[in-house]
Amino acid sequence: MKHLVLRESAGLRYFTFFYLYVMQGIPAGFGLTAVVNYLIGRGLNAETVASFGAIVGLPWTIQFVWGPLIDKYQYSVIGHRKQWVVLTQFVAFLASLGLLTVRQPAAQLPLLGALFCLHSIFASIQDASVDAIAISVVPEAERGRVNAFMRGGFLLGSSLGAAALSTVLHRYGFFWAALAQSATLLLLTILTFFIRLDHDDQLIPRFGARKVAPTQSNADNPSIAWLFRELWRAVREPRSLRLFGIIAGAYLCAGVFGWAYNYHLIHTLRWSDAAVSVLQGSWGSIATMVLITGGGILADRIGAALLQRRVLLALGAFLLLFCGLSYFWSYPAFATVGLLVWNMADPSISVAAMPLLMALCRPQIEGSQFTTYMALVNLSGVAGSFMAGWALSVVSAPMLGGVCAITLLGLLVALQRQKEPKPNLVVVAAE
Repeated sequence: MKHLVLRESAGLRYFTFFYLYVMQGIPAGFGLTAVVNYLIGRGLNAETVASFGAIVGLPWTIQFVWGPLIDKYQYSVIGHRKQWVVLTQFVAFLASLGLLTVRQPAAQLPLLGALFCLHSIFASIQDASVDAIAISVVPEAERGRVNAFMRGGFLLGSSLGAAALSTVLHRYGFFWAALAQSATLLLLTILTFFIRLDHDDQLIPRFGARKVAPTQSNADNPSIAWLFRELWRAVREPRSLRLFGIIAGAYLCAGVFGWAYNYHLIHTLRWSDAAVSVLQGSWGSIATMVLITGGGILADRIGAALLQRRVLLALGAFLLLFCGLSYFWSYPAFATVGLLVWNMADPSISVAAMPLLMALCRPQIEGSQFTTYMALVNLSGVAGSFMAGWALSVVSAPMLGGVCAITLLGLLVALQRQKEPKPNLVVVAAE
């Protein structure tokens, strides 16, 4: 176990952040793809299903609250911030066990939404803790690739949650799908326990012992009030606001059309919800894994800003063409291509956006600042799904897609006027 030290091994960093994001992806794929598609297939209207999705995703939109708390109380003998990761992973596992009380998801929608929301609260704290660790231990030269592994892990987890757990849900029932999710989360939590951040970290904390950094002072461990003030100053800096606004707009468009198109396939074109979930979680994810792995390397080589511009151009042009040919959506082969391509929209945006946002983060508040950006990104995705659910009662999915296409191309123009941010100095050497 002495060789499982995160700061001393690039390979271990790639693996660790990959599987930690697998943990986040499994419940997301299960709740926001498999279960949402299941509810649509049971005849619930778009507004009801969209509201359920918003409830499940809501805790991810307030992550900025956890960031300063995690930064303030980061010091631990088992590894700075690791105590947050292990604790919240275990509590999220317990919350997942609560889903075993649900027998009829469509008939018990309030209970189902409350339990998924409770799980999301602890999963979002775990996510904030993982992001804070990543931004403090990953060298700048690795960030594009590490972000690709992180997004790839989330995608693989989402695939398992969407495809595998959807199959279990339809064949054996909701109880066994929830049990499979809970067992997987427990196994990955145990794995986290054995990975250390520094070579002198302990696996088991000793009561009365305290790990203090050699240079720790009041300046190194500022008050929560100071952290919130500095966080507010950082995120409202004009350059940060402009760049993040562009990124958030792209995520909003991805959420709007992705949700609207899924609903159109199941509700209007009468595809089975299981078929949509499995397709998204299998072939779509395989293609996306290849894409984002290459994208992480490109982000490190050509720059994240240039890659982001190319992504916006590709997505906007595709959406404009695909929605213009909406007559052919009734042909399964054509519709499948659209589903697979748009399945790559969110990860394609992420692989370029994450290094850009990391570069905006300031020393001492880098964990809190990056977590805040992630919370607002999640808010964009949740808002997009919610907006699509209500907008579909007024306009069609092709029309929503056309609006999103024009918006993406407009964001491309705005991004071309932005200068790529220079990374702030973040100390990543072993403490």
